[in-house]
Amino acid sequence: MNKENRLPVSVKDVMRKKGRLFVVSGPSGCGKTTLCDALLRQRMGLARSVSVTTRQPRGKEKNKKDYFFTSMRAFKKMLARQGFLEHAEVFGNYYGTPKQFVEKNLKSGRDILLNIDVRGAAQIRRAHKDAVLIFILPPSMADLRNRLLGRLTDTDQQIRQRLFIAKKELEAVGLYDYYVVNNKIGAAVNELKHIISASRRKIS
Repeated sequence: MNKENRLPVSVKDVMRKKGRLFVVSGPSGCGKTTLCDALLRQRMGLARSVSVTTRQPRGKEKNKKDYFFTSMRAFKKMLARQGFLEHAEVFGNYYGTPKQFVEKNLKSGRDILLNIDVRGAAQIRRAHKDAVLIFILPPSMADLRNRLLGRLTDTDQQIRQRLFIAKKELEAVGLYDYYVVNNKIGAAVNELKHIISASRRKIS
């Protein structure tokens, strides 16, 4: 390529940005995990950060693939070493995002996808001002309740508790940069793809 066809140095500097952090969260049962899994299959160059949790595996969940399942003692040791980018207690179980994995990939220029709750997203916002926060909304509270019932993993009392917390979490939507209504999986995934593509081309 001759000099006339080369991009200016200022343009190259913009294109050589470090990796971007994409955070997807929303109420329990809104389908955020399903959407994130579908998004990762689109081969958009996203690295999935696997969370650490003290809860027991559900269904076909596998250690190191879906979560790093660990003991409360091991979790607290990692927390004391400041090993988490964010962490939260959810229904008596603890969840955390490993800091080293995220920061290493961001530094190398790779984009990271986080699937975390609303409290974790608030922690990310404080630590990474340039993170892109996306809130997943259910079509309605009735639809959310039906989804929770359909999972067959919670008692009636737990479902009532999750719905109560969901209403509180919906009030935090103003913290986010974008929202996506998860009515149909395919349409919601396409919206997420457009958001990620557009965010990657932001100058600042």
